[in-house]
Amino acid sequence: MDSYQILVIALFILAVADLVVGVSNDAVNFLNSAIGSNVAPRNIILIIAGLGVFVGAAFSSGMMEVARKGIFNPEFFSFADVMVIFMAVMITDILLLDLFNSLGMPTSTTVSIVFELLGASVMTGWLMLNKGGSEAESIMELINYSKASQIIAGIFLSVGVAFTVGAVVQWFSRLLFTFNFHKRLPTYGALFGGLAITFIVYFMLVKGVKGASFISDSTSAYIKSHTAAIMLITFVGVTLLTFILQRTVKLHPLKMVVLAGTFSLAMAFAGNDLVNFIGVPITGFQSFTDWKTSGVDADLYLMNALSEKVKTPTYMLFIAGLIMVVTLWLSAKARRVTETEVKLGTQGSVDERFKPNGLSRGIVAAATGFTNFFTNIVPRRTRIIVDWRFRSYTVTEEETPAFDLVRASVNLMMASILIAFATSLKLPLSTTYVSFMVAMGTSLADRAWGAGSAEYRVAGVLNVIGGWFLTALGAFTAAALVALAIYFGGNWTAIGLFLVAAVVLVKSNLPKK
Repeated sequence: MDSYQILVIALFILAVADLVVGVSNDAVNFLNSAIGSNVAPRNIILIIAGLGVFVGAAFSSGMMEVARKGIFNPEFFSFADVMVIFMAVMITDILLLDLFNSLGMPTSTTVSIVFELLGASVMTGWLMLNKGGSEAESIMELINYSKASQIIAGIFLSVGVAFTVGAVVQWFSRLLFTFNFHKRLPTYGALFGGLAITFIVYFMLVKGVKGASFISDSTSAYIKSHTAAIMLITFVGVTLLTFILQRTVKLHPLKMVVLAGTFSLAMAFAGNDLVNFIGVPITGFQSFTDWKTSGVDADLYLMNALSEKVKTPTYMLFIAGLIMVVTLWLSAKARRVTETEVKLGTQGSVDERFKPNGLSRGIVAAATGFTNFFTNIVPRRTRIIVDWRFRSYTVTEEETPAFDLVRASVNLMMASILIAFATSLKLPLSTTYVSFMVAMGTSLADRAWGAGSAEYRVAGVLNVIGGWFLTALGAFTAAALVALAIYFGGNWTAIGLFLVAAVVLVKSNLPKK
């Protein structure tokens, strides 16, 4: 067994570890709304989310192209060079994500993998150019600048889009249902449920079908050509069925939307984010297979094959999905990360985790001034009607949920739609950014950030967003440094760093005494 075979095995072991630490952090994206609204027992929520993750894994094949050629141009890199990049990325990724998990902070697995690939590629490319072993004339030729900039711009643009969309949709939803939504369910529940499920089906099925490795071209073409009919039948059918079940077996339309949304968001997460965990190892394995049959030295064999479109084996996607599902059930760190986001969106008062600072106070003061200005130009009668419909009602249940089913429905529906849309464009959108900012937008629209808690909540959001930018900077720098060490130290240095990372990860996840 040569050193490259050992590296490929190490990549797959790192993939399993990355799935575990990545899902532990990203579980917050699709669990927080269902858990925060107490829609069902936690075990039921995990079963539904697990099914969504498993199905979504099968739709993620098209996203694997990001690891192959989304960040760097593989035709300029030799097999030895791409293995330096891949090992540096995976070693850095599991350590960085585990650090955020230990802190209970949601971060972006997409941002980490993109900037790790960028950092390792830039460092390896720079070393190649200095060595004179590349046909490229500058670092800009080695990096897929247009695609990388498109991915990065999309990731950070999603922060503002998700927050705005979440706030706007939640404001109108609350205006329709009010906080005393039980009285409005007989009138609007079936229609809202039909509309929400139709949107979810559209973006999950019609848009998501592009990435499914098991769907034939003819089936995909049929779905695309009959999209309008499928959506109309779905809307009418779901609305009528919800109306009938609501009248006969007392079906709760919003609970149906939340549970369906949990499934769809878990599916969207797996479809978009699976590349973050297994894209690099699978690409490394395919690169190794291609190089092994060539008979050319590893330092001379250029990876032109990575520029070609190759479907990921379906069995690999299902195995990855199974590992993710098991992690959902067993990870204690996933529960801790979930609690951070739920607390920041809680309708009532809680023990605030974050302390206010000058920036959060300034943002709250500016927002208050804008609100006062807007309030003064709105007719008094309109203000009274809106304020009445946004009036909170006292919840008498023994365990008060962090927020109600109206907000949980909007959180899940809007986040899954945005993520599925990005997946259809083969853009690795940050599911953490989208899910978190939608949840914060709906919290703001729901007036969850009152006078007594606004500065604390804004400070918490700023801390989380600050962590995201640190993720980008830390991922780029750390991956570049690890690539530097491997480039000069060789394959056995990579194997040594892999063992160090494994020890650190095991110690971090051992039960505390």
